Amino acid sequence: MVGKLTALGVAKLKTPGMYGDGGNLWLQVTGNGAKSWIFRFTLRGKSREMGLGSANTFSLAEARDKALTYRKLLYEGIDPIEMRRGQRQDAAIEAAKAITFRTCAERYIEAHKAGWRNAKHAAQWTATLEAYAFPVFGDLPVAAVDTGLVMQALQPLWTTKAETATRVRGRVEAILDWATTHSYRRGENPARWKGHLANLLPKRSRVQKVEHHAALPFAQVPAFMKVLAEQTGVAAKLLAFTILTAARTGEALGARWSEIDLDAGIWTVPAERMKAGAEHRVPLSSAALALLAGMKGLDATYVFPGSRRSKPLSNMAMLVLLRRMEREDITVHGFRSSFRDWASETTDFPSEVVEMALAHTVESKVERAYRRGDLFEKRRGLMACWASWIQQTG
Repeated sequence: MVGKLTALGVAKLKTPGMYGDGGNLWLQVTGNGAKSWIFRFTLRGKSREMGLGSANTFSLAEARDKALTYRKLLYEGIDPIEMRRGQRQDAAIEAAKAITFRTCAERYIEAHKAGWRNAKHAAQWTATLEAYAFPVFGDLPVAAVDTGLVMQALQPLWTTKAETATRVRGRVEAILDWATTHSYRRGENPARWKGHLANLLPKRSRVQKVEHHAALPFAQVPAFMKVLAEQTGVAAKLLAFTILTAARTGEALGARWSEIDLDAGIWTVPAERMKAGAEHRVPLSSAALALLAGMKGLDATYVFPGSRRSKPLSNMAMLVLLRRMEREDITVHGFRSSFRDWASETTDFPSEVVEMALAHTVESKVERAYRRGDLFEKRRGLMACWASWIQQTG
């Protein structure tokens, strides 16, 4: 029987409980006096409850109309909860058509970067996506990204830069999964490897080649430094500092004044910003100290600030600088190789001193156990010789 409740009765009810109107419709009254409509039903042997909204928003007559609609669905064997969920997802996807893959990527990185080891990881995500994914589908709706577009981004890299391509694929897959969870898209992930792209691309092990960062021969570094000295801007200073210290890009990019002791000539990079996860002390040559002195006063936090206050320079700044200098044949990271080659071929410094200057992990466990220090004073001499070499005027 339908129609057990009355509008007046619903208004007067205050005792907590469930009150049936018939036809699967119930009024729920909670302990704090809140009232809501519930549609109870059993389908395929499974009992379920579906909220129909507050009794303050929907009248008894409106709740009965809703219940009637859902009873008709049950008659056809359709689960009203699943149907409503699908309708809401469709509406969300329709509304999300303006949400681009780029926007989803930015939100994904922002949501996850707190759990990453250091800022460099987030910078790497951004750099690879900007270089390889965004040009293909960055400004398209995330719901429109399909296998063809993913292949368009990956295929040119797959046989030439297998490691980079693999990272790009994994990052795109993660962002698309995030977008699906947020109802910005539906269906299978077109960047999934197993059972999908694995059928279209050869295994990485079959095409992988060792990828070396393009490095400038050490004999040419002094001439490069002369040209670099003629460049203006923070990026030029950052590149010079990176070369002088043989540091990794992310370490130099995120350098903070709190890490630098100008009086002692030491830059202490904290463990969370190091690739190996261990604190690294860098002896600063007189040339590096002079460069730092010229950066004082630009920002209270970062040595090499960007355009926004208390933010570091963009991770793409040095790459753009090299392009402006028409030196796309080399990379910033490659100067570490230049330093190592110079040390090996022109100096008598032991290899372990050079490796520690590069903050490389010592391979031998026995060697690590017996060497407790960081050979700092020997490295100070090494870095002074390097600065003298690359700034020679002859």
